[in-house]
Amino acid sequence: MPKPLLQLALDTYDLPSALAPLQQAAPYIDVIEVGTILCLSEGMGAVRIIRSLFPDKTILADVRIAEAGGIIAKMAFEAGADWVSVVSGAAPSTAEVVHDVARQHGGEVQIELSDGWTWEQAAHWRDIGIEQAIVHRSRDAEAQGELAWGSADLDNIRRLADMGYRVTVAGGVGVNDVSTFAGIPVHIFISGRAIRNASDPAAAAADFQEAIHRNFSAQRREA
Repeated sequence: MPKPLLQLALDTYDLPSALAPLQQAAPYIDVIEVGTILCLSEGMGAVRIIRSLFPDKTILADVRIAEAGGIIAKMAFEAGADWVSVVSGAAPSTAEVVHDVARQHGGEVQIELSDGWTWEQAAHWRDIGIEQAIVHRSRDAEAQGELAWGSADLDNIRRLADMGYRVTVAGGVGVNDVSTFAGIPVHIFISGRAIRNASDPAAAAADFQEAIHRNFSAQRREA
């Protein structure tokens, strides 16, 4: 099982407040997420600038496409994104169009799973060729006290991986949460505030990478 990647979510209201922690943490970051809030406030210009500054990093434009998929996906990929996100509530035709645009640009699509998604939908997304899914613990759920990842969450990750998905884990993930997923086929951990708002973003990102290595290196040796 490959070691999970670390993704930094830049959900800020402006580009300078995103770039400050990013430039410090970048050596320890595998995927840069131009977050939904940043995409809305700064547009695809944020993707272009981050691409120019970090040409060798994987960049996700977290545009959470629900409709107008072809247009939005084309804008994101032409701005320099490698991946775009589509919400699970989008029409099947939207996911198909975005996937087609992604293939034309050598990119990929992430399906962001929200309440109400079904295994039938998951099978359809795989059938059309989508390979990435995001299992997300929402800020609303976190605010309501749902702080722990349960066995149902872990079972969903395993089942999605068995279907051929590379699974991203998101939603208030901190260093202390990494051990919860030891032995689980996680492709990417997303961290936002835990790194972005840290007094030392580089140290916070390094700590996260160390936790990933500590919890996942043993299973790589066993494999």
